[in-house]
Amino acid sequence: MALDHTRHWDVVSDGALLCSDQGPELSLEDEAREAWRQSVRCIGRLHWQSLQVVDARGVTDLDSIFDACVEHLRRATNGGRIIPTQTVFGRWEDPEQEIRVWNHQLVRYAGYRRPDGSVLGDPMNVKFTGIACDLGWVPPSSPGKFDLLPLVIQYGDQLLVRELPREVVMEVALAHPDYPWFEKLGLRWYALPALSDMLLVTGRELYPCAPFNGWYMGTEIGSRNLGDEQRYNLIPVIGEQLELGCDRSRLWKDRALVVLNEAVLHSFERDGVRLVDHHQASREFLSFCGREEQAGCEVQAEWSWIVPPLSGSATGVFHRTYPLQPKLPNLLMQKQAWETERGRNLLTRYGQST
Repeated sequence: MALDHTRHWDVVSDGALLCSDQGPELSLEDEAREAWRQSVRCIGRLHWQSLQVVDARGVTDLDSIFDACVEHLRRATNGGRIIPTQTVFGRWEDPEQEIRVWNHQLVRYAGYRRPDGSVLGDPMNVKFTGIACDLGWVPPSSPGKFDLLPLVIQYGDQLLVRELPREVVMEVALAHPDYPWFEKLGLRWYALPALSDMLLVTGRELYPCAPFNGWYMGTEIGSRNLGDEQRYNLIPVIGEQLELGCDRSRLWKDRALVVLNEAVLHSFERDGVRLVDHHQASREFLSFCGREEQAGCEVQAEWSWIVPPLSGSATGVFHRTYPLQPKLPNLLMQKQAWETERGRNLLTRYGQST
């Protein structure tokens, strides 16, 4: 469910959310931590109390918003020792001061549509790459598979398009401990998954710009980002390199997928970048469920997001069900910034002037 926050949350939620603000008013830090605690699509909630919250509600100009996003990356990446972090910008009350980061994540790779319809880079980001180009971003002279996208930041009726400093984006080059050919594929991924387009809803306030990160679960990169047919679609490439006889073996995709995930885990651990494998993540989530139940709280979760995309039935989270009646505070999807009336107008104005 994506909220259009031009109307108040209790109008657009259609009864799907329960407000949990009947107790004493919480601090921003406590509200942000509770939002992570109740985020139904996150398997990593055992660590919700460790969230570091940066109060950036006093930031009111584009350059300072950009600088705060850069500092978020620097602080949260922490040389690979990832720190769960959320930077909260101004609440939604005056549309003329609305702050949005248009990017889905602070770090993302460009996707370029070729004349033959194929994609160079990340197919998920083709539309946003086109928007960035329309707003004046110039891709590298020789586009590649892993070109960093610029940040597109909105403050009221103003837009800023600016590239991130390379030194704050930590990336991991992927290799496999048993297959020397893997490193020659030239694959890599960024260390910090920082969601930047979700809505922090406390029950009292709406914060449409509140970048948030934990750390990666390995399968998010190996099975989804690099493995999905709709993304980098590397399973056939790996299968060919392994000489699996893709036209004969029924389980060639499974074997290739395991090798790709092995490379992700090996490479992140080699570089000292914090992440968790899906078996450990499953055990941690069940520990979280146990703690919540002892505290008299019922864990809400979206099963299809909690169960890992590799060896799902070999993990404990597969074998139980979860109620799905999200409560506030929470992190929710919202209408994409360029699809709002203001966003469409900004695209027209800034696109014509660049």
